Amino acid sequence: MKRLEENLRDWLAVDLDDIAGTFMPFGKYGPKKCPPHGVPLFDLPLEYLCWFQKKGWPQGRLGELLRIVHQLKADGCDEIFDRFRRARGGRTNLFGL
Repeated sequence: MKRLEENLRDWLAVDLDDIAGTFMPFGKYGPKKCPPHGVPLFDLPLEYLCWFQKKGWPQGRLGELLRIVHQLKADGCDEIFDRFRRARGGRTNLFGL
């Protein structure tokens, strides 16, 4: 059981690390609308993530990461991303997008 907990902790750490360094590569919050890289996944609005949940997630790792961010935000755990926001100088300003 202890080994399983260690594996889960390692997987979660990798997922959170990937979330911290991944930006939305397309769409309303992509680099064309939010240069230079797009909005960090952890700052995407829950409503936008809910849209993906209804319409379908992108394929591959991006879809996996968006599902994780959606679940954490839907469960009220958005503060888990505060460490990443502090490292980037605060929340991404989404006003006017």
